[in-house]
Amino acid sequence: MKCPFCHEAENRVIDSRLSKDANMIRRRRECEKCGRRFTTYERVEETMPLVVKKDGRRESYDRLKVVNGLKRACEKRPVSINTIEAVADRIERSLQERAEKEVPSSVIGEATMKELHDIDEVAYVRFASVYRSFKDINEFMVELEELLKERKGQSNKPPKPKKQESHSS
Repeated sequence: MKCPFCHEAENRVIDSRLSKDANMIRRRRECEKCGRRFTTYERVEETMPLVVKKDGRRESYDRLKVVNGLKRACEKRPVSINTIEAVADRIERSLQERAEKEVPSSVIGEATMKELHDIDEVAYVRFASVYRSFKDINEFMVELEELLKERKGQSNKPPKPKKQESHSS
């Protein structure tokens, strides 16, 4: 690990701690050359499937794309960054559990929509409008009407339970 200040490769670990969820190790390091300290994070590298785009292209799964899409949908909404990160974690976990080498991008999009539907209806509609590429206001209205039916309990489908944030110490 190179020092971010002087780029020397020689350094020593002076402290290691597990993250709150025990998925990462935080390490404090000290550069042998310049003596400055810096922090690194270590996590298990999990193999994620390739994402097959609508046009057939394949690209590596990118968690940042999922998080950025969620952030855009939740902009100016009462949704915490912790909730967004938890959603990204659940989507990632579901992809890993599929144990497939390739997954259509639609699987990620639908999973994101389901999560947003359970968290914030406005964020859900924002994401759906981009993801589903509504061609006109009528398609948009159909989605809104379905959302309203579910909210009033008039839908054939039972209403989905709201997910609550877990606060663990």
